[in-house]
Amino acid sequence: MKNYNFELIIPKLEKFVKDLGVPVVTRIKEKEADPFKILIGTILSLRTKDETTEQAAKRLFEVIKTPHDLVKLSEEEIEKLIYPVGFYKRKAKQIKEIAWTLIQKYGGRVPNDLEELLKMKGVGRKTANLVITEAFDDYGICVDTHVHRISNRLGWVKTKTPEQTEMELRKILPKKYWKTINPILVTFGQNICKPVSPLCSKCPIKELCPKIGVTKSR
Repeated sequence: MKNYNFELIIPKLEKFVKDLGVPVVTRIKEKEADPFKILIGTILSLRTKDETTEQAAKRLFEVIKTPHDLVKLSEEEIEKLIYPVGFYKRKAKQIKEIAWTLIQKYGGRVPNDLEELLKMKGVGRKTANLVITEAFDDYGICVDTHVHRISNRLGWVKTKTPEQTEMELRKILPKKYWKTINPILVTFGQNICKPVSPLCSKCPIKELCPKIGVTKSR
């Protein structure tokens, strides 16, 4: 069986990123572990910088607390509150539809079930898994671009898409790391293991990393 060095790599990275901050959805959870706010915050964060997402979420949550509050707003009002997150017009419509779905199908509560979350329009596997792990402290593997990239660089997987990476990690990653792999690798990817020219000279696991696909580093 292949040695993936999970027991060496993940604790070392977890210690390393401890002082670098946490991803925005984790910060939303730390303020208030409300599954609805975590779901909406995750949608807002897609293709948007953390700082922009955090400010948009703060404005929105000062106005709304529940799905019932959200559906009372017009799309134009939502757009103004969440601007300038990426695709803010589309997201305004999307989060209002999600709020209606939560009211009509789930009694206004976010379901703690991956398959039920995936039934909601605009909720993909990344979002659903992040809600499972952050909102409910349950087992899921949230794979975004950072987790996908770093898992391939380390040779844990050889995949072309984040969804393929999730499925492979579900086979090989010890379950005790499922909840934490996303915040650890996102913070590490944002600060050190960047898409282009990663900072390998500052990497705490450089002796363990095969640097697969890395052609230029600093």
